[in-house]
Amino acid sequence: MLDALQTPAACLFDLDGLLLDTEPLHGRAWAEAAAHFGAQLSPSQLLELRGRRRQDCASEVDSWLPSAVGKDALLAIQQPIARKLLPKAPAMPGAESLIQTCIHRGIPMALVTSSSRDAVEFKSAPHPWLSSIQERVYGDDPELNRGKPDPQPFVLAAQRLGTNANQCWALEDSKAGTTAALAAGCQVWVLDLTIEQNVLGRNPCKISTLDVVQNALLRTDD
Repeated sequence: MLDALQTPAACLFDLDGLLLDTEPLHGRAWAEAAAHFGAQLSPSQLLELRGRRRQDCASEVDSWLPSAVGKDALLAIQQPIARKLLPKAPAMPGAESLIQTCIHRGIPMALVTSSSRDAVEFKSAPHPWLSSIQERVYGDDPELNRGKPDPQPFVLAAQRLGTNANQCWALEDSKAGTTAALAAGCQVWVLDLTIEQNVLGRNPCKISTLDVVQNALLRTDD
């Protein structure tokens, strides 16, 4: 179990699969695009795409096709499917309440997402509470050279909030995002809906609900 925690200097939030339940929809869009070019993606392949930038995913999927078609051709099929599906994504249970807890406790926040700015805009439009997270590092951020699993997105977010990543909590759900946050030095909370109970290790902390993080914030020492 974790010892008593200090209040984080900031909370750094992933978006897809953490605050919004978009991952099944992203997976469907990539699967349908791959099928258009004759490939059937396995569940393990779809998991490998989670948490990564669009262009990086496109390169990976292109390598899985029977004959490579190039990222542009693949995205020309995938993007219309994704844009139709993603605005329908609901919030993850406890997400809005967790953001409100950060606001009430005065904890700075940043969104650290592999999604592009325009993708975040159309996904988050039905969820105005997300506007409370004003600092953002997007997958196409002009200051970002490398995306998750590289630590740079989390390091950049912490810098913009005037702190160090090792003083921040990072909330993730994907392998790529968890790898990035750990490498940045964050205290990492990993939302894993496949576990039956909360497994609180030192770092990362594997949890089954966001309520665990909210309760931890309410118990932290200033």
